[in-house]
Amino acid sequence: MNTKPIAFLAALIALTAHSAAGQQPAPGAIFTLEEVMIPMRDGARLQTVIERPVGRTEALPILLRRSPYGVPETSPTSVPAGIKELYDDGYIFVVQNLRGRFKSEGTFLLSSQVDLANSSPKNVNETTDAYDTIDWLVKHVANSNGKVGIYGVSYDGLTAGLALLAPHPALKAASEQASPVDQWMNDDMHRYGALRESYAFEYAVFEQADKFKNTHFEFDVYDAYEWYLKLGPLSNINSRYLHGSIPAWNTIATHPNYDALNKREAWYTQIKRSTVPNLNVAGFWDQEDPWGPWQIFHRAELDDPDHTNFMVAGPWYHGGWHREERGDSIGAIPLGGHPTSLEFREKIEAPFFKYYLHGQGNKPTWQAKMFQTGSNTWREYSTWPVKNTVATNLYLRNDGTLSFEKPAPTSGASYREYVSDPARPVPYRPRPISPTYPAGDWRRWEVADQRFVDDRPDVLAYTSATLDHDITVTGALSATLFASTSGTDADFIVKLIDVYPENAQPDGWNADDGPSPGQYARSLNGYELPIAMEVRRGRFLSSYETPRPLVPEKPTEWTIPLREHDHVFLKGHRIMVQVQSTWFPAIDRNPQKFMASIFDAKASDYVKATQRVYGSAGMPSHIVLPVVR
Repeated sequence: MNTKPIAFLAALIALTAHSAAGQQPAPGAIFTLEEVMIPMRDGARLQTVIERPVGRTEALPILLRRSPYGVPETSPTSVPAGIKELYDDGYIFVVQNLRGRFKSEGTFLLSSQVDLANSSPKNVNETTDAYDTIDWLVKHVANSNGKVGIYGVSYDGLTAGLALLAPHPALKAASEQASPVDQWMNDDMHRYGALRESYAFEYAVFEQADKFKNTHFEFDVYDAYEWYLKLGPLSNINSRYLHGSIPAWNTIATHPNYDALNKREAWYTQIKRSTVPNLNVAGFWDQEDPWGPWQIFHRAELDDPDHTNFMVAGPWYHGGWHREERGDSIGAIPLGGHPTSLEFREKIEAPFFKYYLHGQGNKPTWQAKMFQTGSNTWREYSTWPVKNTVATNLYLRNDGTLSFEKPAPTSGASYREYVSDPARPVPYRPRPISPTYPAGDWRRWEVADQRFVDDRPDVLAYTSATLDHDITVTGALSATLFASTSGTDADFIVKLIDVYPENAQPDGWNADDGPSPGQYARSLNGYELPIAMEVRRGRFLSSYETPRPLVPEKPTEWTIPLREHDHVFLKGHRIMVQVQSTWFPAIDRNPQKFMASIFDAKASDYVKATQRVYGSAGMPSHIVLPVVR
């Protein structure tokens, strides 16, 4: 990176070096807190809190987290479970508010755009802010050993990842965890151009309604499904509620296609080489950012001469590896007695930072480490993707079954069909649906038992015979549908499901008394556990940049990526695939009538459509499973 501007250097020189000397921690506090305003190259100052562990006098590395969500105001009196292992190893923890959030100066853009070619002092972004922050910290924080690590989950993971694009020399380790990388193509705001309506709306309000707080939108209807249905077309969000006041929502509404602006947000494409050791972390049931960490890992893997690019994934919702003290289950699903979150922190995350920042312990001997669900075991892989898999087709048959045998030519029906009605969309989780924020049911919805839609006529189900042996799938999954619509636009959602046996779990209650209230519904007997779920929008099948209408009644091949997984479908289980065309309000309703922009749709533009899914010898819809030999 170019030499800092003279004005920026002058600002640094003018500041007095900060030291913990003389500061007294609050009674019972585990940290001594110091708040500073760190200057950036354009003169903006960012609110930063330095947390020094009480009783540690030796030189320690710095662990930095950059966040839009606020900084600590007081020290905890006991060590939070999520950082216990790091705390025990000894770090100076630093938390910084991003520019434009809370007391940090400047403007918060809710953007990950970075222009590495522009060296102007006015060209500031999260990459330059991370560089300037680290530069200040190593020069001004007392009792530091000069090594800095950066880490975080979600937006904090994004800022950790962005620091890798032009890293400061003192940055010796990073761990991006659940970082988004391309908000149009996947992760938080869209799925291959299909808008994640409830999340995009609520998160934009959460972050940009008030500079000084995280804002929860106040719903006046208890069931969010009902609220979004009554809302009607997307244009009503601004006309009725936001009135153009939220820049992030305005950008989403005015850039519905994969245009130049959206492509500039795909920051991971600028990763040229793995230069800083990076521990990528993903959750198999991450309801917000399941895609980004894999893309960062694969991009860095293209040039990783020192083998410092690592991938970890496990049975977690968004950030569950830190939010859950133990992580021995996810929702109703037990994990074989493994406290997976604790094991991650003790055996993976802490040793990673200890090796690169303290110089103690050993470098990871694996490239990828996964908690394989189904078998409920940790697996280490020297390479990812693994080499001992065979791409195996699992076919959707017209009689509602799944089979590894390709359909033979037949004179019978070549498809199954249903009517998709935008006025009665399929909910993405059982109603009533709680708001995304605060907390609530949102975190674990991707492991919800899918029996709640089994009886809907607009959901097709395909089910295999009971498995007579284990089937292990390790790697990238996908679906290929041959499908048609009577409309000129359509969505198809595919869910790959692990169906538990009817006797998967002993009753556990006295035969005379029966189950206690709520206990019956918590059983794993017959549970339909989603393993992978995704949507594709018809208007973008041939081009993400230039949407085109579908030809009514014309069968079309739909390729639907289902991300990367490591799962065993156990003997005695069944495999199920569900296909539907609405997934509301996680995904906005497709009018099913082609429009230049769905944001311009009126209520009258939303129409019913007949959808057909083909399962013939000539058009064999199927799931592609990477089956381990």
